[in-house]
Amino acid sequence: MVDFDIVELPEHDAPGVGETAPDFTRPLVNQEFWEDASLSDLTDEEPVLLVFHPMDGAFPTTYVWNNLRDHGVLEEIRTVGISISSPYEHKTLLKERDVDAQVFSDPAAGVATEYGLEHDLDAMNGITEHRPAVFLLDEDREIQYQWVAETWPDFPDYDEVADAVSSL
Repeated sequence: MVDFDIVELPEHDAPGVGETAPDFTRPLVNQEFWEDASLSDLTDEEPVLLVFHPMDGAFPTTYVWNNLRDHGVLEEIRTVGISISSPYEHKTLLKERDVDAQVFSDPAAGVATEYGLEHDLDAMNGITEHRPAVFLLDEDREIQYQWVAETWPDFPDYDEVADAVSSL
């Protein structure tokens, strides 16, 4: 069994329900290729569930994607992740988890900083990753639902996420 401590995370400054999610452009990865894309390009087409998660290979990332898939969320809405992992790691994650989604690559965690969701890793000097968070965005990038981790590790209520998606 993995032994880890639960850590209280500091206050965050993430945008809330009713606010417009900041736009950004980063490499967007699927199981086959990647290309630069903007969040606004995606939301112009349809609502998006934006999922901030730790680096690929970390157990919380695996847990998040498995639960989104198992709760049927990926079938209901375009779901897009974002983390510090490279496009190569994202391709592997999507194939291994067998999820129909895309993931933005944000290795410098600039988007995490813009969203107020940066998480400096203990004992890993200079490594900042994305604090787990979920944002349900409409076609105008207005946030309809928001969840942000308060502890490490912490996970959203997946039934609540699925309900929010269904009500959009």
